[in-house]
Amino acid sequence: MTIITDERCTGYHAPGHPERPQRVQATLERLRTQTELPLQWSSPGEVSEEELLRAHTPAHLRRLEEPRDFDMDTAWLPDIHLHARRSAAAALTAMRLALAGRPVFSLMRPPGHHATRDRAMGFCYLNNAAIAALAARTAGVERVAVFDFDVHHGNGTEDILLDQPGTLYVSVHQHPCYPGTGTDHRGSNCRNYPVPPSTPAPEYRTHLHHALADIEKFNPDLLIVSAGFDAYVRDPLARQMLEVEDFLWLGAQIRSLNRPTLTLLEGGYSRDLPELIFAYLKGISGH
Repeated sequence: MTIITDERCTGYHAPGHPERPQRVQATLERLRTQTELPLQWSSPGEVSEEELLRAHTPAHLRRLEEPRDFDMDTAWLPDIHLHARRSAAAALTAMRLALAGRPVFSLMRPPGHHATRDRAMGFCYLNNAAIAALAARTAGVERVAVFDFDVHHGNGTEDILLDQPGTLYVSVHQHPCYPGTGTDHRGSNCRNYPVPPSTPAPEYRTHLHHALADIEKFNPDLLIVSAGFDAYVRDPLARQMLEVEDFLWLGAQIRSLNRPTLTLLEGGYSRDLPELIFAYLKGISGH
């Protein structure tokens, strides 16, 4: 398993905001001191304007550098466009490693799945999953699936990939919950499984099974996982019931699909995030 990270991603924070990249630092410390998993480490690399513009408009890229907040949830912060570009670059590096047969986890901030073609929102500035998916398609990968298990619907990824040839977007998420989308399947390639608040873990797993069955039927040549750990029972931003062992189980289920796979960190706001990620990594690594 390769972990892609850059500790500069912990260098932004709006006071009082639940998006605290320091959780990444705690996860790094957990992974560096564990002895169960053999890990390799990599840096994000670079992302080109061409790669960004497959998913976003030129006006959006310019807007990221304008010093004014995007909305009540999504602050403009010094160098946020550079942080976002490094996170997108990590997704591209992860995509290339996955296609080379190496399972990989991008441990970066900011997240991406709420960013639409022309709007930053939901703590997200650039849509890392969509950027990686479209880059893979451009490189000749025939079928690319995105599996989003963040507790919040990835409206931005859906917006960008809707009806894109050779792509599938599948999401399991709480509804009602931010951003209020994802109530139905959309277009030819976007499958949504909304889950009511406080759903017992066994029932939640049933929804995840349906999503994984969609992915297996699609038979992707590359699987991109938008991994949000905020369906955890003690996460402060949602109302779900998953425990640590559910993320271990989910990692094992993804591993059983036996596809080139990269995982991108999206949400997860509890203090237990390092243990949740570690459990998922054990599952996806077969430990």
